[in-house]
Amino acid sequence: MDAETQAPPNTGHPRRWAILGVLVISLLVVVLDNTVLNVAMRTIADPKHGLGATQSELEWAINSYTLVFAGLLFTAGILADRLGRRITLVVGLTLFGIASLVSAYADTPDQLIGARALMGLGAAAVMPATLSIIANVFDPRERGRAIGVWAGAVGLGVAIGPIVGGLLLEHFWWGSVFLINVPIVVAGVALVLTLIPESRDPRPGRIDIVGVLLSIVGLTLLTYGVIAGGEDGFGEPKAWGTLVASVVVLAGFVAWERRIEFPSLDVRLFANRQFSASTGMIGLVFFAAMGAMFFSAFYLQLVRGYGPLASGALFVPFAVGQMVFAPRSAAMVKRFGPKAVSTVGLLLVAAGLAGWIFIQVDTPIWVVGALFFVMGVGMANVMPPATEAIMSALPREKAGVGSAVSNTIRQVGGALGVAALGAVISSYYRDGMDSAADGLPAAAQHVARESISGAYGVAEQAGPAGGALIGQANDAFMSAMHYASVGSAVFAVLGAVVALIWLPGKRPANAPAPSTAESMAEEQGIELVDA
Repeated sequence: MDAETQAPPNTGHPRRWAILGVLVISLLVVVLDNTVLNVAMRTIADPKHGLGATQSELEWAINSYTLVFAGLLFTAGILADRLGRRITLVVGLTLFGIASLVSAYADTPDQLIGARALMGLGAAAVMPATLSIIANVFDPRERGRAIGVWAGAVGLGVAIGPIVGGLLLEHFWWGSVFLINVPIVVAGVALVLTLIPESRDPRPGRIDIVGVLLSIVGLTLLTYGVIAGGEDGFGEPKAWGTLVASVVVLAGFVAWERRIEFPSLDVRLFANRQFSASTGMIGLVFFAAMGAMFFSAFYLQLVRGYGPLASGALFVPFAVGQMVFAPRSAAMVKRFGPKAVSTVGLLLVAAGLAGWIFIQVDTPIWVVGALFFVMGVGMANVMPPATEAIMSALPREKAGVGSAVSNTIRQVGGALGVAALGAVISSYYRDGMDSAADGLPAAAQHVARESISGAYGVAEQAGPAGGALIGQANDAFMSAMHYASVGSAVFAVLGAVVALIWLPGKRPANAPAPSTAESMAEEQGIELVDA
């Protein structure tokens, strides 16, 4: 009997590829929002054409979303497994659409910050639901390819978000960047209700209320501490005190989960080196990449003087790299093994980030596009195999938990990267501007030394001295960006080391493929707990 005859039947849903298309639409609206907002910041800060938001208010318009999103991701995954993934996805999309409408018509920065927090709540329900539905409607043999398409959609959102935002800002008012979400959400909800079957954990057991509360408090404190550290410096008590408190609470969460019968997260899964290494890789690569996206936006819009649309277009190569190579990553893993594919992918990300060390004020812009492309190709060969490893370490009925772990690590890693590398940029920029603004009034000196965007604002009012101030600010920022580039590349290399040491190599051709969490756990000596 040949291998084809022996192959077990496909257990996937008959409409699984149409379902994947709907999930991609649902995911895109969440990913699009953050990238669109980045290009709208300067307009929202304008008192005439926007809300006149201060730098701190702009940061919190971004961070209120991140804080709620990261803090509730894990809980949303647990509730999706228990209450149903389809209904969780519908509720999340609806909340996201309502909050987008409120954001579009906000009259004050505080209203925008509150509406953005509500958007984070909706997004926290959407993100893990999409990935857990994929795990349930696809046969394990096709799941890697499906997750590759899912990861490619993230890259698509990163690329088209700034372009859509730039087009809207050139033709409409700032609120249009949020209003655009509403029709997408309406179409998404209709398609979800039409095509996607409901699924949930058939044996949910007792809900772990203490574990859920500890995870919310711990992750919220961690994210807030990271944000505070990026704003005020990690030496301030508000930052390090909150981070210490988060470590204490999360340690309590781990201790609690180890001793109860029905845990929200079976922490013994982290004894599986593939599970642990994959989560570590995701955190490290997002730390590096999101931090780089943060400083590259300032470089493109201020130092190089590109508008929102043009600077957004320069992110397209990053997305092209992901969209082209992410769907092919499953075949690459099958041919070369997860160790080789992930290690090479992380080294490509590191190479793309290291290239920023040599970027100057007058570097040909195609070089920047090429670096983004290399980063995109690298991430395309890291995210799908890492995510598949996490999802395959859990049975299908616990897919929401696996999805929540993956997405929580992604959000926290990205937030930490923006905060830490942003702190590096701020520190070295201030050092470089120490004597550059000496001839200005005291208030203007503080603004010019605080950030490059502040220096550009002061230069507009400084008359003939403005040109010299801009030149000094550019020099200070470029030096700071080079130091941050070194830091981001180092973290990508650390991810490659994790992959090289702990991920498995290519499986022999005649070895049976582990298709269930039980077989993977057995290899590591772990006993899975059915809840």
